Parts: sequence; C-alpha cells; structure tokens
Amino acid sequence: MTPPAHLAAPTATVRARVPVTLGRAEGRTAELVTFQGLSDEGEHVACVFPEPEPEPEPVPEPASGRAAPLVRLHSECLTGDVFGSTRCDCGPQLKEALSLLARHGGVLLYLRQEGRGIGLYNKLDGYVLQDEGADTFEANRLLGRGADERDYGTAAAMLRALGLHRVRLLTNNPDKVAQLRVHGVDVAESLPTAVHRTPDNTAYLAAKARSGHHLLLDRPDPEVPA
Repeated sequence: MTPPAHLAAPTATVRARVPVTLGRAEGRTAELVTFQGLSDEGEHVACVFPEPEPEPEPVPEPASGRAAPLVRLHSECLTGDVFGSTRCDCGPQLKEALSLLARHGGVLLYLRQEGRGIGLYNKLDGYVLQDEGADTFEANRLLGRGADERDYGTAAAMLRALGLHRVRLLTNNPDKVAQLRVHGVDVAESLPTAVHRTPDNTAYLAAKARSGHHLLLDRPDPEVPA
C-alpha cells in the first residue's frame, strides 16, 4: 500500500532542461527539478548541472574516494536576484554559484525563503526600518519575527531525493552547514563565496559578519577548486 503523501519520503519528480545564461553559465544547459512530498508548501527547485567532461588523461581520485559534488543553498531574493538590488549580495552570489556549477558540475537549490523566511512584504517593511538605522537582523526582530527563520531541513530532503548524501557546500553561513549535518547530510567541505561589496551593502555585510557569517571583508575573492 502506498503511504500517504505527507508520510512518504520526498522524491524528485519533473526534470526540465533549461539553457542558463546568468553569470558565466551562458551556453550551458541545466536541469530544473521539482519535488513531491516535501515538509512545507514552498515550490522549491533544484538546478542541476552535469559533471564536466573527463580529462583526456585519467585523474587520480582523492584518497577518500570520489570528490563530493558542489552544492549551493540559495534563498530566494526577488529584489537582488531579479531586480538587481545592490543593498544585499544575493544577486551576485546567485550568479557566482551558477558560474561555478556550470564549470564544475553540481546543484543549486533555489529555496523559497524570501527575507530569511519572513516573506517579501515583511522584507520590504524591514528595508524601511533599515533606512531608519536598524540592521538587517534587527529589522526582522522589530517586525516581531525571528532574525533568521530559515530551516534547511527541506534542503536536506531535496538533496537526499537527488541521491546526494555527501556534498561540498558553497557558503559563508555556518548555520547552513550545521543544519544540513543535523538532517543527515555529510558536509565534507565548506567553501566560501566571494565578498560582493557595493556602496549600498557595506552595513548589510558587516551585520552578516557580526551574526557569525564567515565574512572576512578585506580578503580577496576565493577560487573554488574543481
């Protein structure tokens, strides 16, 4: 007997091929994957890039076996991802991740957790409070919400549905690493993103650094190994 949908393990359902042009991913085709049986109602999606073609000469595998795939958990940011707002670093991080994944292969999970989980309208209300002096986390609290309400249990379920139990995570946020591990995904390595500074997001980045994000604001942009 088939278990009820809310008890069934999440599964990847539709895989649609989509040419990708953001960042330096132009000319690459990814699969957009939908899911059934996730624990929330968000229409989360995975963007899966194939592994690059093998080298002409055999390349020894690492001592621990095959390298874990590169993964980025990206929370939806309409203002940054779509409209190009420079008061956060979300849009540039999305382009950076897509460029790296197009080159090395791997998965980007696009998670419908706008405004660190408080929603778009609340986030825009928070912008008004930020303009009056609150930082990005304080603004959420002044609205009666948590500083960061995101839950990455759904992301872990999506990775397992894709057959990924061990990953290299592209992030500056230690909470993503900790939550994936709690939910049974082995994070073999955490790789930092670049620091995407603009004149408009200096205070925003400083607030993220104070909150525990691994942001060295004077470091050069990193290279992610293959």
